[in-house]
Amino acid sequence: MSNLVAQHPVLVVAVIKIAVLMFLLLTALAYLTWFERKVVAHIQSRWGPYRAGPHGLLQPLADGLKFLFKEDVTPSGADRFVYYLAPFLTLSLSLTAIALIPFGPGEFKLFGQRTSLGIANLNIGLLFLFAITSLGVYGVALAGWSSNSKYPLLGGLRSSAQMVSYELALTMSVVGVLLLAGSFNLREIIAAQQGFLWGWLPRWNIFASPMPQVIGFSCFFTAAIAETNRLPFDLPEAEGELVAGFHTEYASFKFAMFFMGEYASMITVSCLATILFFGGWLSPFPQIGALAWMRYLPTALLAAGSAWLVWDGIRYETLLGKIVLPVLGVVLAGLAVLIALPGANDFIQGPFWFLAKVFIFLFIYVWVRGTLPRFRYDQLMAVGWKLLLPASLANIVLTSFAIVVGKR
Repeated sequence: MSNLVAQHPVLVVAVIKIAVLMFLLLTALAYLTWFERKVVAHIQSRWGPYRAGPHGLLQPLADGLKFLFKEDVTPSGADRFVYYLAPFLTLSLSLTAIALIPFGPGEFKLFGQRTSLGIANLNIGLLFLFAITSLGVYGVALAGWSSNSKYPLLGGLRSSAQMVSYELALTMSVVGVLLLAGSFNLREIIAAQQGFLWGWLPRWNIFASPMPQVIGFSCFFTAAIAETNRLPFDLPEAEGELVAGFHTEYASFKFAMFFMGEYASMITVSCLATILFFGGWLSPFPQIGALAWMRYLPTALLAAGSAWLVWDGIRYETLLGKIVLPVLGVVLAGLAVLIALPGANDFIQGPFWFLAKVFIFLFIYVWVRGTLPRFRYDQLMAVGWKLLLPASLANIVLTSFAIVVGKR
């Protein structure tokens, strides 16, 4: 191992970063399902998961074991190679896109190599990321076709039309950001949003002069919801019309792979919205004397969460909850003390603000699902072609005009 590190340190560091990111990402995907079920349950005055572990925290583990041991049925008339390829393609493309996301500005040293908080840093990062995500339609389309069944075929056709249509609006909506930043590099796009207007308003692209990207963000996020097949735009999975849509004939872990790909795409979209329009890892508060205490907000939140977990564990009904929740509280308290150290506190600022913004967008995703009804298919296509695409093109024209006028 020491020889490998000595001969190929960059490769070893990259492999370690990929392994850590995959572990954290797959854990986040599992608990994003728990989070969604809990939030939607509270919106609709229900309990949500609560039997598998305290507050249902072991529900993702139970679901994973269920998927692993369920009967795996393959339709007799299916094209087996394409049938098995489709879920793998969906999940792998969704996970690959996360590799291009920068999670913070800081660097750290590993095996003598200085490395950043991200896997890859490309000068054409945004362009490459859109190229990866645009291939996601193939997984859904191939799943519908290879199943050799009418309902998956209809779901695959719907998905192909929907994702191709909204891909145009999604891509055009970010051109205004590219005009303001002058770069496809995600880190440079974040760097272009540094500073504050009038001393208090962040220079994020959603607010930035000479043309705030309110129209661009509205088009981007709406198109992204449709692109990821989420309510109210989940027409390829409309259970009232197509049973379950393109994945009707899938079971066991192949079925789970489609949903893991969907949740991974949600995380990617939330990261992109944060980077392109809301300053990425930049803090929303100016670093002045009155707000200096905001630097310790990560520590304060962890400490508050630790106190709540200990208190809730003491009052919990089951013995497992009385043990697990206080232990989690002690772990959070240890993390709070650790990141309060001067060097750690400076390093954690960027990832903290970045992940906080991503979490807000994920909550909006779930909130929309719990409140809005599904569109009709003709309404879905009309919104994409007649509203979002013209609005995104108008945003490009207005932003270009504002930049030209501002330079005079």
